Amino acid sequence: MTGHEKRFPWRMAAAALTVAGLGVAGGAASAADVTLRLHQFLPATSGGPKLVLEPWAEKIEAESGGRIEIQLFPSMQLGGKPPDLIDQAIDGVVDIVWTLPGYTPGRFPRTEVFELPFTMTDAAPASRAYWRLAEETMMDSDFRDVKVLGLWVHGPGIIHSKKPVESVGDLNGIKLRAPSRITNRMFGDLGATPVGMPAPAVPEALSKGVIDAAVLPWEVTGALKIAELAENHTGFGDEALYTATFILAMNRDSYDALPGDLKAVIDANSGLEFSGEAGHRMEQGDDGPRDAAVAAGANIVEVSGSGLAEWKDAALPTIAAWISEMDDKGLDGTGLRRRALELIAEETAR
Repeated sequence: MTGHEKRFPWRMAAAALTVAGLGVAGGAASAADVTLRLHQFLPATSGGPKLVLEPWAEKIEAESGGRIEIQLFPSMQLGGKPPDLIDQAIDGVVDIVWTLPGYTPGRFPRTEVFELPFTMTDAAPASRAYWRLAEETMMDSDFRDVKVLGLWVHGPGIIHSKKPVESVGDLNGIKLRAPSRITNRMFGDLGATPVGMPAPAVPEALSKGVIDAAVLPWEVTGALKIAELAENHTGFGDEALYTATFILAMNRDSYDALPGDLKAVIDANSGLEFSGEAGHRMEQGDDGPRDAAVAAGANIVEVSGSGLAEWKDAALPTIAAWISEMDDKGLDGTGLRRRALELIAEETAR
């Protein structure tokens, strides 16, 4: 085994699985001029894959006249763990990945501005704002090693817990899963004991008592059966305690190797409007799992009024600390925060 293979052992597994997959596909694979492998971390039945990635792949295949085939590999089927995904795209282990920048803490610092508490209220305009801010500040810095196809956020993050969480004080002593560095910091500031882990690890962690609660959007809870493990669900009305950022990224060599007309197909299904639509579809995906949980007798807590003001006040130190940290790194946290809010307001108004 070479040094590179030791560093990335999932490369060999990926290659073996991809060859096997092409063999099964048979004639369908040979009919396409280009086969692109898209690797991601969630079950295929989850909102992101089902509502965004599958339709996106089908649209590209149709608009390319069948010359592009996109093979979808959910649940880390090509090997590795969710934090490995971005490097799999950079190194060409796969062609395209869908992942959270937050799975590699500190690596994509500017994306965190959209994860700050009570920043996002509607996923579509927030996703378009995310793309625009990335064009202004991230494409040649945070994302310089990949070809970015889409950037979006999910719908409002919900606290799913074994015991009801209504006030900030109810978080004291609770071991809580959060998806990223900034959300872990926020819940630590609010009194919980944050435990970072990718979403697919949450069901086992809840069932074994490793955590008492998890924060996730509704859309992913159905596939992960969260409502069967935590019967209390805390939301914040039209506000969003947090959201998480996503990236759909392509290996640069895979993109550059495409002929011009096929690059045009990829480009036509990338960018600002695609990002907004992806965020919209993911937020729409919240309705079904929430309705199913209600029908099953779940306890739905909606924080409002003075209770909401308490949460917002308690979250202010997290925002201030992030801005200060970014300023200290020379990344202009003050400007990033101001610009993100401006862009969200502009995109909400249009």
